[in-house]
Amino acid sequence: MEDKEIKEKVVKELKGKLSHLTSQEEIVEEIKKTIKLMFIEISDEKAESIAKELASFGRIQEFLDDNEVEDIVINDTKNIFVYKKGKIQKFEGISEEELQLLAYKMMMYSLSEIKEGIYDVHLPNGSRANITKSPYGYEIAIRNFRKITPSIIDLINMGTLDYSIAAKLWLYADGLGIRPANILIGGMPGSGKTTLLNSMFSFFKPDERVVVIEDTLELNTSMLENCARLETTRELTLEDLVKNVLRMRPDRIIIGEVRGREAIDMMTAMNIGKIGMCTIHGSSARDVVVRLQNAPMNVPKQIIPLIDAIIIIGKILEKGTTKRKIIEIAEVSGIETEVLLNPLYKYDFKQMKAIETSPSVTYRDTLAKVTGISTYEISKELERRELILRTLNKLGIHKIEEISKFVKEYYEDPYKAMKKIGLEL
Repeated sequence: MEDKEIKEKVVKELKGKLSHLTSQEEIVEEIKKTIKLMFIEISDEKAESIAKELASFGRIQEFLDDNEVEDIVINDTKNIFVYKKGKIQKFEGISEEELQLLAYKMMMYSLSEIKEGIYDVHLPNGSRANITKSPYGYEIAIRNFRKITPSIIDLINMGTLDYSIAAKLWLYADGLGIRPANILIGGMPGSGKTTLLNSMFSFFKPDERVVVIEDTLELNTSMLENCARLETTRELTLEDLVKNVLRMRPDRIIIGEVRGREAIDMMTAMNIGKIGMCTIHGSSARDVVVRLQNAPMNVPKQIIPLIDAIIIIGKILEKGTTKRKIIEIAEVSGIETEVLLNPLYKYDFKQMKAIETSPSVTYRDTLAKVTGISTYEISKELERRELILRTLNKLGIHKIEEISKFVKEYYEDPYKAMKKIGLEL
């Protein structure tokens, strides 16, 4: 029997059966075991060789292994497009035979068919693939999983935000250990909402019980010590999981993306003192508020002020390259005829960055009230955190794990942590 026929039969036999495996060694071993069961006469060497080939994604494997690649798109057999560093690169397409085998390889990791001919797949490296059968073959779109999660300092170095904004996000995220902010991160698809949200995980208190709810597991929670991760299925919707989350004793609830009726349940959780953070589609803070108030979310206007801050991130063309930038930060300051927003930062196209337009009054005053710390002291703490972030960057301390470690030390003993990096409290 030819290798081609063996491969076709094996990948079809293993459809949906490798979804629980992430280790390359385990995958190769499982494929090899199946080959040996199906083709008793085959040699160990040949079974091993075929298993390794089926465990690889061939032409696109190098793109999947590249941490700077964000998306990979295969339009039947015509072209392969790779989205990297804000630019699109075109590569020669693959044959019909290669495309079919590639689709079947991916289907080995599929839990189920969404509808006939449509598959949503978690690849072993954490990437998400959507496979759709068309009259011209298979259309494949892959959101590549970044093996190295950018930290807040990485985002500063990329130009997404500056030190003053980063310090404010740090204050929002931990609320001086007493009252963290409820935050919505808005933006259009592919704007970097999830990356920004993930970078703020470094600022959470170590003893917080965090529950993360996603449609597809994308967030890196490795730096969180007390974290439960939930993922939707065909049976369990985002709304179901958000409704259930209050039974899980969370201190903080993270929702990968809010877009439906689960928004009301998220606001209900905020209303009883749980801290909420999520991403949402919207091109401005006002746009986010309008989306919340209208179908399918239908959040009553009266409870929207439970949200403390709305952060908008977007794509900006800078010197011929697409960059992700924070373009607006606004705090929700109350209700009159409409929800009131206090814009703190707005993007300035001349300076190519978000510029402070007004001070944080609403959240700062809330924090002062619940902590007993004066607004002056809160302002000084912001300055201190900005200096800390600058110093860490100068010292080459920028990985998300390193930032998380330092922040934990700072919460335990600010004086000792600052002294460690050559600063005084």
